[in-house]
Amino acid sequence: METKNIMIVGVGGQGSLLASKLLGNLLMNKGYDVKVSEVHGMSQRGGSVVTYVRYGDKVYSPIIDKGEADIIISFELLEAARWVEYLKPNGTIISNTQEIMPMPVIAGTAKYPENLVEKISALGINIVAFDALSLAKEAGNAKSVNIVLMGAASRFFDFDDEAWQGAIDRCVPQKFLELNKKAFELGLNVKVD
Repeated sequence: METKNIMIVGVGGQGSLLASKLLGNLLMNKGYDVKVSEVHGMSQRGGSVVTYVRYGDKVYSPIIDKGEADIIISFELLEAARWVEYLKPNGTIISNTQEIMPMPVIAGTAKYPENLVEKISALGINIVAFDALSLAKEAGNAKSVNIVLMGAASRFFDFDDEAWQGAIDRCVPQKFLELNKKAFELGLNVKVD
């Protein structure tokens, strides 16, 4: 099997590490060779965070270069735009529409870009963008945005619901299991054009 490349991008504190752990667990459980590389920016201060997940018959490096990502899962809209050049032709971006202001915007030295979904789409990129934060709150906790996004992303993988549920069971602490299963289901049922 050809190696598949997934990028999980966001802002520190959004749960991208749990998302990559969940995906890596699912893929290893399915028998793939999996490499996960976590690249932290200023994650403690709301900086950009990216995780690479690569899987296939044999994966030699955890790093994804520009133009190689099959899927980018973005926890925040500006992060989707920041990493768009890493997407391969015919790749897909799954993005939360939440806007988290970076330090230059907070400091007043920059403006948050407008109409990012439209701008990304205008590049001919397939982008699935939705309000994952509202769905996470509906599930019971705003911090479950990561699992909502994984639910939406699950439709772009060839694994059944049982495999995903098993990975959630193995990766999420028992006391948060019900909430995260609801978050996953809400993401899974997001309308995709």
